[in-house]
Amino acid sequence: MNKQIKRAKLIGGKPKKLRSFKPPEEDKLIVDREGNIIGSLSTDEPEELSAKDGRERDTGSGDSETGMSRKMRQETQLTAEERELKESTEISEDFDRLKRQLEEQVGLNKSFDVIFREMVFGGQKTGIFYYNGFIKDYVLTEILERLSYADQVRQEAEHQEPAEERRKPYRNWRTDHEEEPPGRQKEGNRRNIIGLFDEALIPHVQVKRTCKLKEAIDNVAMGGTAFFFEGQREAVLVDAKSFPARTTEEPELERVVRGSRDGFVETLLTNVTLVRRRVRDPRLKLEITQVGKRTQTDVCIGYIQDICDMKLVESVRDKIKEVKVDGVPLAEKQLEEAIVGKSWNPYPSVRYSERPDVVAAHLLEGHVIVFVDTSPSVMILPTTFFHHVQHAEEYRQTPIVGTYLRWVRFIGIAASIFLLPLWLLIVSSPELKPAGLEFLGPQKPGRIPLLGQFLIAELGIDLMRMAAVHTPSPLAIAMGLVAAILVGEVAVKAGLFTNEVILYLSVAAVGTFATPSYELSLANRICRLALLVIAAVFKVPGFVIGSTVLLLMLALQRSYNTPYLWPFIPFNVNAMRHILVRVPFLSMKTRLSLTRPKDRTRQPQR
Repeated sequence: MNKQIKRAKLIGGKPKKLRSFKPPEEDKLIVDREGNIIGSLSTDEPEELSAKDGRERDTGSGDSETGMSRKMRQETQLTAEERELKESTEISEDFDRLKRQLEEQVGLNKSFDVIFREMVFGGQKTGIFYYNGFIKDYVLTEILERLSYADQVRQEAEHQEPAEERRKPYRNWRTDHEEEPPGRQKEGNRRNIIGLFDEALIPHVQVKRTCKLKEAIDNVAMGGTAFFFEGQREAVLVDAKSFPARTTEEPELERVVRGSRDGFVETLLTNVTLVRRRVRDPRLKLEITQVGKRTQTDVCIGYIQDICDMKLVESVRDKIKEVKVDGVPLAEKQLEEAIVGKSWNPYPSVRYSERPDVVAAHLLEGHVIVFVDTSPSVMILPTTFFHHVQHAEEYRQTPIVGTYLRWVRFIGIAASIFLLPLWLLIVSSPELKPAGLEFLGPQKPGRIPLLGQFLIAELGIDLMRMAAVHTPSPLAIAMGLVAAILVGEVAVKAGLFTNEVILYLSVAAVGTFATPSYELSLANRICRLALLVIAAVFKVPGFVIGSTVLLLMLALQRSYNTPYLWPFIPFNVNAMRHILVRVPFLSMKTRLSLTRPKDRTRQPQR
């Protein structure tokens, strides 16, 4: 028994130590002298290679694929055949080569949403190329159902009397060509197959042919479907697309009490249709182009041909064509910066609108509108400062009520810029107080200087605004209570802020929120902060100089060669009357000269 125990101990041996788990080491980064990350080095590669490659990179002769794995090298380094397939533009007759072209150019068999479906219709091998998620299932189902009758249609075409077809002034896929030479017969057969599918078998409205592979790929990337036929160098493109889109609803920033409730969405075709519905003039032109080498974002330029100044249209068109970037994923804002180029000026040079009725009204005034796909905002060119302070609600009421609403808005916008600097200037310089306004100023000074109170409160309001954007709707009310009661009231009771600072800051904030243009309200807020600081430091001279600089900046600014403060500078009596007073509809007989319209008459002459 004791011998068995000793033997068991001998077999068991010493207990093994558990290996501690070590996480995989990360690759070492290769950084140049300017701090740019130019590559990585795997931990299993020698450090001498890293130093050598770093020196080669500094001299500009290094290998750009240092630190890549073998698999990554294989994916990035193309063979001569792969490069030729990637750069080819012609549609191949052989489906095997065609699929290799699609593999190299669009990632077929790599991207899960790129589909190439092979089917046979009427003895003709057909390839259906599309992006899953863009296609309309029911439309393609109808097309495939129709294609299933290809044998029947072809047999009927072959048994038709050729004499009837010869009477037609043109030749199509039914035309008899037995007397043609063999080479022409073969080419005619190719045309007949394409014509058979295009004219008789594909029951869709928007269909076109192409012999360019890039055009077919671009059409599919925009949501279409391409039909390839083996033995043919031509494809049939069907525009049967369905983009993920929301329904039209009233814009949050341009609400009205009375009026239409529809608004633009992220789909270009829907937005164009909403404008076409309101402007049924056949001279309304909508030109489409693409911006971005990689994104190929659709951009549409809209104008009424016999009203709009064609020099303005050409200028906008040329500037859009000159945009050479990888893409504009942020849509209209990036395009605006590319075609306007106003650098650091905070005031907007274009007007945005999400209301189709507002856009239609500007079209009738001779403006140019720019749609950008994936964006519900439409750019209006050119615009002035006074375009940004008008609202659709003014034209939905009677002229006297519209004028009253406009002046209330003007007062609110002026208060949002000048109220706080003027109050701070009067309080800090008591000799400036006019008679009867001696009550202005805090009765008890706070523990924080007035300028500090204003700056802290301004930053607090901006912080609450940003928090409201990112806060879910059920929590927005709770956030407002916290900001108003726990922060504002407690700060006043603690003596950190004075009541008048909160009062006047609230009035300025309401004026900011009453500004119709969100971009203009942000620009006014920045100018208000600048005037506050200048008035606190330099007193009256600082406020006067700051206001003068602001006025000069606005007067010198131009939007497509249009004065920004027109009709105030340069002064135009008739146009200024339309700005100050909401004129009755039938009294507006001519268009304003701002856009230099061809036809200035609003009402047709009898």
